[in-house]
Amino acid sequence: MTARALIIGAPRSGSGKTSITIGLLRAFARRGVKVRGIKTGPDYIDPGFHEAATHLPGLNLDSWAMAPDLLRHLARKQAEDAELILIESAMGLFDGIVGEPNRSGAASDLARLFGLPTLLVLDVSGQSQTAAVIAYGFAHYDPAVRIAACILNRAGSERHKKLSGEAIEAIGLPVVGTILRDPTLILPERHLGLVQANEHPEMDAHIERLADAMEASLDLDAIFAAAKPFDIPPGAPEKALPPPGHRIALAHDAAFTFLYPHLIRGWREAGAELVPFSPLADEVPSSDCDICWLPGGYPELHAGKLAAAGHFKAGLTRFAETKPVHGECGGYMVLGETLEDADGVTHAMTGLLSHRTSFARRKMNLGYRQAKLCADSPIGRAGETARGHEFHYASVVSPGTDEPLATIADGTGKEIGPSGGRRGLVSGTFFHAIARS
Repeated sequence: MTARALIIGAPRSGSGKTSITIGLLRAFARRGVKVRGIKTGPDYIDPGFHEAATHLPGLNLDSWAMAPDLLRHLARKQAEDAELILIESAMGLFDGIVGEPNRSGAASDLARLFGLPTLLVLDVSGQSQTAAVIAYGFAHYDPAVRIAACILNRAGSERHKKLSGEAIEAIGLPVVGTILRDPTLILPERHLGLVQANEHPEMDAHIERLADAMEASLDLDAIFAAAKPFDIPPGAPEKALPPPGHRIALAHDAAFTFLYPHLIRGWREAGAELVPFSPLADEVPSSDCDICWLPGGYPELHAGKLAAAGHFKAGLTRFAETKPVHGECGGYMVLGETLEDADGVTHAMTGLLSHRTSFARRKMNLGYRQAKLCADSPIGRAGETARGHEFHYASVVSPGTDEPLATIADGTGKEIGPSGGRRGLVSGTFFHAIARS
């Protein structure tokens, strides 16, 4: 089966791409279409919404962090046994960093690499005919990125819908539907973005409302027809991060949730077994595992409960005496000595590393990272470079005395300095690894 595929892009974040993508995924699934979602850029939250809408695993594709061969490999895997792939753009369609051609992180890179058309979502609130100027710019900015059609979002009235739509169609771009302004369709948010799909108490009912809105407002047949057969050359997984062990004890609960779907799939396909446990439930990593991985998440929201999880803390300490333990972002915070929550209350963490972090003293850290490893670790060998990103508001209030795990640079190669820590078999960093450089 050859899937059809389409990129859903917009001029900026906040245009409604995620709600529209989720609604379309469910609407097509209702029709019996085998549909799957992909999110561009370093976003581990939206694939959970795609999975909630389709009941099939989501995927991230990041053109900066992932080499083209890895992008093709992962995309073909996602398209197996699918009829339609909807690829949701991060930020604006052309938003990325300056670097190698088609390695900017922008969704437009995938449009060129895969030869896919784009469905442009335009938030027309506060404008009407001017929307046609924006659409015209997108249609002519890059001949290699074809705009197939437009969706108008947040129109205020039928008259508003008519004025905007007719102006866009007059420049030769079809409009496949208009969604009227409806605050009930907005997804809830928190400090790292959207509240995750598995935390929303009525997520399935919300997705159903989104699908109802898409069916009522959009021409699904025209959208399916705009998608192009997804016939891309085979790729290769050589630049994927290899599994850090054969049996991986994986912290997994409301405090530890941020692990990329492509890592989970790749590790399993390489023969690794993931053995989940819950620190919030005071569980310990299984002693028959050969590594423990603490992913990112929201430990700052559960710091008191984690501090009181004595069984977990003692068990992790025993595990670390003979086997590697690695923490990313939130996991790194839990490996430190203390974590100060948003209310300024300091909680004792595991103390396996010597740094101290604070969420009360917030500082946004966001961007691509190139991490050259100072020693062998679960991310890779000493001297190797991994590509990934940082996205957190917590700050290090005491760096501790551990050796750094890596030296990092931003996406353009500008040096930032040492990152993370390592002591014995324990390592951690705020850096989320995505792929090998």
